[in-house]
Amino acid sequence: MSSMNQTDFIKQGDDVKRYQEICSMDVPLNSPGLAQVGFQDFLGYLLPRVELQLALMFSVAQALHSLFKRFSFPRNFSEILAGIILGKTMLGHLVGFEKHRLLFPDDDVLLDTLMKLGFILYMFLVGVKMDPSMVSKAGRKGWSIGLVAALGPLLLGSYLGNDRLLEYYQPIYRRPAIRSVIRIISLSPFPVIAALLIDLKIMNSELGRLALAAGLIGDMFYVGQNALSTTYRIYTSDYGAPVISLTLIESILVIFASVASRVMFLKIIQWTPEGKPVKNYYISLICCGVLVSAVTCDNVGLQFNFAPFVIGLAVPSGPPLGSGIAEKMDTFISGLLAPFILTYSATKMDLAVFYDFSFMSSVLSVICLISLGKLACVFGTSVLNKMPIRDAVNLSIIMATQGIVQGALYENVYKLQSVDNETFTVLILSIFVMALVAHLSVGFLYDYSRAYSGYQKRNVQHTPYNAELRVLACADRQDDAIAAVKLLEISSPSKESPLAIYALHLVELVGRATPVLINHGLGQKNATNTSRSHHLIDLFEKFGQNNIGVASVQVFTAMSLPKFMHHDICSLAFDKLVSLIIIPFHRKWSPQGKIIYDSNVQRTINRQVLEMSPCSVGLLIDRRKIRPQQPSMDNEKDSIYHICVVFLGGADDREALAYAKRMMLNSLGTCLTVVRIVAGNAGQENQWDTILDTETLRDIKMQGAHQNNIEYREEKSKDGPETALLINTILENSDIDMIMVGRTHNENSPLLTGLAEWCDLPELGAIGDILAASDVNRPVSVLVMQQQIVANK
Repeated sequence: MSSMNQTDFIKQGDDVKRYQEICSMDVPLNSPGLAQVGFQDFLGYLLPRVELQLALMFSVAQALHSLFKRFSFPRNFSEILAGIILGKTMLGHLVGFEKHRLLFPDDDVLLDTLMKLGFILYMFLVGVKMDPSMVSKAGRKGWSIGLVAALGPLLLGSYLGNDRLLEYYQPIYRRPAIRSVIRIISLSPFPVIAALLIDLKIMNSELGRLALAAGLIGDMFYVGQNALSTTYRIYTSDYGAPVISLTLIESILVIFASVASRVMFLKIIQWTPEGKPVKNYYISLICCGVLVSAVTCDNVGLQFNFAPFVIGLAVPSGPPLGSGIAEKMDTFISGLLAPFILTYSATKMDLAVFYDFSFMSSVLSVICLISLGKLACVFGTSVLNKMPIRDAVNLSIIMATQGIVQGALYENVYKLQSVDNETFTVLILSIFVMALVAHLSVGFLYDYSRAYSGYQKRNVQHTPYNAELRVLACADRQDDAIAAVKLLEISSPSKESPLAIYALHLVELVGRATPVLINHGLGQKNATNTSRSHHLIDLFEKFGQNNIGVASVQVFTAMSLPKFMHHDICSLAFDKLVSLIIIPFHRKWSPQGKIIYDSNVQRTINRQVLEMSPCSVGLLIDRRKIRPQQPSMDNEKDSIYHICVVFLGGADDREALAYAKRMMLNSLGTCLTVVRIVAGNAGQENQWDTILDTETLRDIKMQGAHQNNIEYREEKSKDGPETALLINTILENSDIDMIMVGRTHNENSPLLTGLAEWCDLPELGAIGDILAASDVNRPVSVLVMQQQIVANK
């Protein structure tokens, strides 16, 4: 992605002259037919030969992938193996090199051009799929890993490529090849990392996001370092000043192109109705602009793939434009053009011909040393950042893998004659081996059951009171939205402790082929005035308008199949770095206290969210509609919202208490009662949990002694039935509006003896199940809290 040096210009000029000579020749395009001209003459016609070449490469590569994917082999393995079969290694030796050159000539202009076109569009598509904001979200962990992954191999490569060291073991004509190998193998390209993560289906995991952020930061570092070193080298040459001016002009052109593209893309989004796909001619116009930018870059001295990648970064990620481009172009580019690059490169290999084994061993040594150095640097930095050992190993393997970018760069230096055919064969073979090892190793070591579990603490308890609390409120009915807004109102946002609300309307996918996520904050045109989401949008936006300066609201609609809705919820929570997800209970009550709605689909979604959530979860049981049997005549009491926290101990109860304490920071119309239930008999308690519980309750005890709206009391219980009796007593208290409790507790606690056997809703825990009982006919809502499950070492 950097400016080319003078030697590259000269060699590229030779290539242009050769292409012009070939293009000026009288080359027949269409054949009169295979039956009339024979097979050998048939291959002399340009278009039939290209069609046959593409058909062979794609069909063999796809057949091999269909065979090997059941063994979890990567697509790169099948692509390179297809090139080996169709190339000089096998087909060339079987039919003879003269006949093989009829099918795959050494200088095939059309295939070379098609490979460049595929790489241009592939780099653009990678930029589209990438979210540049992940750099700002990377944190210390992402930045340190990304910089070390780039700087470590660079320093090691500088030592191995030093002139004094090379003088001892390599002749002068071999040194450019060693330096080219060092320069390319030191990279950890973002597109290669993204392709591996997509293939392994872990791109949206915490590990995947960290790898993407580290890869992008490493690429940025490499581009900056390469630009500075090239500028310094040119400045100290005879052409310093003019070329420096040209470099500045190039930089200004690239910045202008990216800014202008961004403005155009935002306009296209505004012209697209909500929930509708981007029109095809917009995408066609963008593709034309990408190709023009590649030609412009190539003519001003930049690498041709630089501007397409920058324009891809300028595309707003997600729907409607980013996901629309990916959906329309992914099959053609990732499925056809991108695999063609490695397959075509592998056809030039000849594994049966090696002459200089000494130099080949040197090349392999350089590849192994730098790869091991990269593994060690990333692993060491990950461990220092307190990552689990298994994830640190996976991340180091991901950052050290090779793929399509290295293949394209190896092809480029081979065409520029920096490396010979033997060296090129070894380099492509290294991609073949490293891609296979990386895919199998990460696939074996990675724990797919915790795709969204994170390394950072994203919960209410560890969010400072003076920091913004990010909440994702989910709703599929208007009643759910009203209940969520009520909960947010009693959360008492203020300038000292603001709220960031992300509201998600869950809509079952009906009448459309693919799921869609609509961001209602992009300024798009409304598709209709009767959208199902409008009432929910108005509820949350009204809350934002009533709390300007203390709460921000962003509303989304997820149209998806029910079996995938938990992924929509967890993925959005993951993207927005929220600390709490609020999900609605699957039952609804009538004013008479009868169950009128019971959704097994919603219950399944809730259970899956509780298992996979990247942060804390609050399951909201809404009973506001139930009419009290004995209406209160005390208007002053009715104006006060009473919250009760049932505290048995454990991480989930501490999370519930932390949320309740946050509600009491700036609220004058809220009362809090904390009821701690302690065991009358000594049980097998976790000593560390006991210490944490005592520390958490200390503040509440002190506040209860000095504030009239906070009460703390303890109740003793000897077993589960007595605990259930205490919970029912709290439920019968006519003053309480909401009860908050943790989902899970110590299984060995005597407080829960016998309760698990009678639990109808295990996803709520033993206490939550009692509070959610269908026979409760009082307007007391319940919030069952689960603290974030953090990745274990």
